[in-house]
Amino acid sequence: MWIVRLALRRPYTFVVMSLLIALLGTGAALTTPTDIFPKVDIPVINVVWLYRGLPTPDMEKQITIFSEYTVSSAVSNVKNIESQTLSGISVIKIYFHPGADIAAALAEVSAVSQTILRRMPPGTNPPFILRYNASSVPILQLSITSKSRSESELYDWALYNLRQQLAVVQGTRLPLPYGGTPRQVTVDLDPRALQANGISPQEVNVAINAQNLTLPTGSAKIGEVDYTVSLNSSPEIAASLNDIPVKRVNGRMIFLRDVGQVHDGFQVQTNIVRRDGTRGVLATILKTGDASTLEIAGKVKGMLPALRAA
Repeated sequence: MWIVRLALRRPYTFVVMSLLIALLGTGAALTTPTDIFPKVDIPVINVVWLYRGLPTPDMEKQITIFSEYTVSSAVSNVKNIESQTLSGISVIKIYFHPGADIAAALAEVSAVSQTILRRMPPGTNPPFILRYNASSVPILQLSITSKSRSESELYDWALYNLRQQLAVVQGTRLPLPYGGTPRQVTVDLDPRALQANGISPQEVNVAINAQNLTLPTGSAKIGEVDYTVSLNSSPEIAASLNDIPVKRVNGRMIFLRDVGQVHDGFQVQTNIVRRDGTRGVLATILKTGDASTLEIAGKVKGMLPALRAA
């Protein structure tokens, strides 16, 4: 009953407080983002090492264990480390204490990973360093099929067109698409032709890298005009790679077509996506940051007519 007595004794104060509560409540309701999933901030960083063809035991001994040791001794606020090693891939999860500065931790892990590259097996590339976020969950999946385009064309369209168009939506992240056949220019070598000409596969690889270059060559001054000169020896079509000279043997130039064949194909397909029995591509959209799931879904659905027309 005290609130009734307060309203009778101080009616103006009670009215002002009621209006203030109503205004603040309305403002909070209008500005509070609507979402489905709560924000969960877990300080975790993933370090992914890739080295194709390296067996699992060697991958663990030469990359995983050494990387774990270096991170645990050179990075601060590390709580514990977990790792999983497979053939050609090593995934290391670094857990930090609550309240740790993830931005500083990312910088430390990146710096440490760059310094240990010289101790890694020759040809090891820098790792992928990713921040784990429990709120980054799939919220939409777009299936892409076509009656006129191949799986390889659909994969390229999803990889190079769809991802760029959806990247403008705040709070979205698109991983690599599933399904399809990633395009790949392949050189099929003939072992008998290589042996007959005394050429190794390594020499073919060196010849391709040496002939497929785009280099700046400076400028040419003709009269009072300076012309920029460029040297582009990159072939416009894959079949032109067959004309690359590989090696001179007994006074005769051996071209790539003499020891193999180049064709524009695709990688070995490891996953298949079907929609109503038709093969296609699946693009998954993840939510990142503090963006609202409902807002992202609404913006993406609004872009679908333009995406279909493309």
